Amino acid sequence: MSQSQQLQQLKKQLWNIANDLRGKMGADEFRDYILGFIFYKYLSDKFIRFANNILAEEGEGFDNFANFDTSNPEHLEYIEEVKENAIDEIGYALAPNQLFHQLAKRGKQDQAFILDDLADTLKAIEQGTLGTDSEEDFANLFEDIDLTSTKLGNSPDDRNELIVKVLSHLDAIDFDLSNTESDVLGDAYEYLIGEFASGAGKKAGEFYTPQMVSTLLAKIVTSGKDTISSVYDPTCGSGSLLLRVKREANDVDRIYGQEMNRTTYNLARMNMILHDVNFTKFDIKQEDTLKRPQHVGMRFDAIVANPPFSAKWSADPLLLQDERFSDYGKLAPKTKADMAFVQHMLHHLDDNGTMAVVLPHGVLFRGSSEGDIREYIIKNLNALDAVIGLPANIFYGTSIPTSVLVFKKNRKHDKDVFFIDASDCFDKQKNQNMLLPEHIDTIIKTYQARENVDKFAHVASLKDISDNDYNLNIPRYVDTFEAEPDVDLAAVAKALQDLEKKSQETDAVINGFCEELGIDSPFKVGS
Repeated sequence: MSQSQQLQQLKKQLWNIANDLRGKMGADEFRDYILGFIFYKYLSDKFIRFANNILAEEGEGFDNFANFDTSNPEHLEYIEEVKENAIDEIGYALAPNQLFHQLAKRGKQDQAFILDDLADTLKAIEQGTLGTDSEEDFANLFEDIDLTSTKLGNSPDDRNELIVKVLSHLDAIDFDLSNTESDVLGDAYEYLIGEFASGAGKKAGEFYTPQMVSTLLAKIVTSGKDTISSVYDPTCGSGSLLLRVKREANDVDRIYGQEMNRTTYNLARMNMILHDVNFTKFDIKQEDTLKRPQHVGMRFDAIVANPPFSAKWSADPLLLQDERFSDYGKLAPKTKADMAFVQHMLHHLDDNGTMAVVLPHGVLFRGSSEGDIREYIIKNLNALDAVIGLPANIFYGTSIPTSVLVFKKNRKHDKDVFFIDASDCFDKQKNQNMLLPEHIDTIIKTYQARENVDKFAHVASLKDISDNDYNLNIPRYVDTFEAEPDVDLAAVAKALQDLEKKSQETDAVINGFCEELGIDSPFKVGS
């Protein structure tokens, strides 16, 4: 079976489990359970592979960690050795009786009540990292899996029955972790997150950026770079955008992110680990980015973000003393934090880094403090490199058109700003417009060529922008006007004359019929 076929099969299997077993629970509510259990199975399968490799090196004939007995002193010695090595190398550890397969087997074959043991196991994974380097990455990771919730069933037995079904279905699936060249499970996990996002309506924007938009941003910040030393997303959601940068680059050394929503923060950490990002290679924090930034003093090689559109924030005047905002002398308005996120990101951008952020079109032309901030960025920092207009209705929960703003502090093209109008680059689907791979390729090739393209792209000088009072509305720079074809007035007059002649002929025929019938005609011939 090809990798593509394997991925499609896994997607179908996982979605069927999620869709068939959630009962009356909303898709976004069941999301935390199904994604959490997939992650638990991944941790378990990965741990077995790690443990069996350790045992093979020992050469003592113990070939499967899952068969170890914690009551056997001889086995216990090996169990502790494996767990100690695992904490150091993969960041967590499991006992044989805590493995996913063992719990699923007990629930299905022995018809045992496993909810208490399952809850204890998930807590043990979290607490087993206390005092270690991976503590922050595993702390409270499973807190959103509430096995006592009546949403799973009215009684403990009902809840146990549902969870056993879910675990049994997942247990029958081979995640194929031995194939180190493949990321099929990671792709399937991303697919599930996207499917839950499409069913979650407006809430989806809080945790997921559509894959093709993520791909566009990732290709922009990795353009011309073989390696990325660090990538940062101040509103990282489920982490899909950061992982897309990792995929587009040959190598990303460190991944950083911040997320305000606790549940989404947990999902982001799971997503990193499940995509085989070692716990030493990512640093995801949970807090309000504008109010309590968690990566103070750090600068990043690449920055990507899809901040919440026109979100409310404090705009506290005391923030004018914050070095992120102080040079501008202005704060974004309380009802629209878009430019505040831009200021925050520019502050953290390395001198030779690239930053790409998705924003609503309003940031391109709104006045007042936003206009002042926009002018400062262009006139004083000269950091705006490109503006790319995207189609409407490509994001979950909103139909508004958006734009990608690209920033660089040391720009190669420091005398102009490049504008691309990609608003017509989409495929119309049932409920949403979709950017297709060919649209992404067109945008990226145009961005890299940085040349005028009729009706699509324009290199605007800084003077052009100054003359427009730093208004970045794309139609001011990219002329997409389609002239109406010339009208042949003589031909139109001739056509009208012909119509009049035919009309009179028709009137005469009707008059003839009226005379035969002995009734008055409604027309007067020749009038």
